[in-house]
Amino acid sequence: MQEWWRQRNPWFGRVFRTVVVLAFVLATTSAAGRWQHQGQVLSPLGALWLAATVLTLLLVHRYPLPIFVLTAASAYAYYASAAEPGGPVIVVPTIALFLLTRRTGPVVAGSVGTAVLVAGYVAHVVPTQSFAISASAGFVVLWAAAVIGIATAVRYQFAAAAARREQADERRHRMAEQERLRIAREVHDVVAHSLAMINVQAGVAAHVADRRPEQAKEALLNIKSASASALNDLRATLAVLRSGENRAPAPSLAQIGDLLDHARAAGLTVTVHGAAGELPAPVDGAAYRILQESLTNVVRHADGAREVDIRLERHQGTLSLTVRDDGHGAEQPVPGHGLRGMAERAAALGGTAEAGVTERGFEVHAELPVEGET
Repeated sequence: MQEWWRQRNPWFGRVFRTVVVLAFVLATTSAAGRWQHQGQVLSPLGALWLAATVLTLLLVHRYPLPIFVLTAASAYAYYASAAEPGGPVIVVPTIALFLLTRRTGPVVAGSVGTAVLVAGYVAHVVPTQSFAISASAGFVVLWAAAVIGIATAVRYQFAAAAARREQADERRHRMAEQERLRIAREVHDVVAHSLAMINVQAGVAAHVADRRPEQAKEALLNIKSASASALNDLRATLAVLRSGENRAPAPSLAQIGDLLDHARAAGLTVTVHGAAGELPAPVDGAAYRILQESLTNVVRHADGAREVDIRLERHQGTLSLTVRDDGHGAEQPVPGHGLRGMAERAAALGGTAEAGVTERGFEVHAELPVEGET
């Protein structure tokens, strides 16, 4: 809220700060004049001098270096004149030096501050021909060093806070992007698999509708089952988008029977070798989706494929999943949404997923680490 207010009203704080400093300097200088030994009274010219010095702070955010030099010179001239009562006008170059350090860093501020102090010393030596350094001059040096040190600490604190906010924003954006990609993969896998199966079954039904109505009826029932499953998964995925909660569908190799039934209903002979066993939910879900996309690609792209071999192995803390078909004339694929999705799922777990042509057809091979196994 404060950040929003400062952005919408940038001059409010600057004007308020300047008015407070102006009131403080004028009031304190006037009061101090009555208590000093000669009872000096702040003249209208002196008040105008102080006001002009303070009002330059309105531009210090834009021109910190020249404003610091100007206010330091004005404060020095005011004290050196001795015609007006002493007061806290040193507060003005102090604020300017603090903001200069915040903006440019200690090196630039220290260099400029040193140059101003040297110039003030020279301005003192030339008319007086005295090289002695008074206690007040030593106090000014220590004061400037303290201001630069405090401003530098504040500068680093603000920089660290800004870096933390930037990192937090980047982390939120990265997590949102990862979630978006995850949901996109879920939607792609559900829709692509279901539509591929529906397309095959619809083709079967259209082909045998006149000659073998019973087979056509079976194909239509398979279409109904596949579409119902797809709708359920899509509803669950869309619920995640609407609610923002992590309640996406949680597929598992325990549902491998449904995948195999769909593939067999599409005319494939599927053979499974080995078993995955108990798996952590992330590995289980990734393996299911990789297998699902592999079978979808066989149905959609494998020319003349009749057999699919699925091999599941556990060894040395890794689940190995291989899906191989016997399609003809397979070519090295151009990675699309499906192949990229498989690779991203495996990479998210620290594993790999590769696809390529073999002597018999096409093969997908994934290696997924199983946490806690050696």
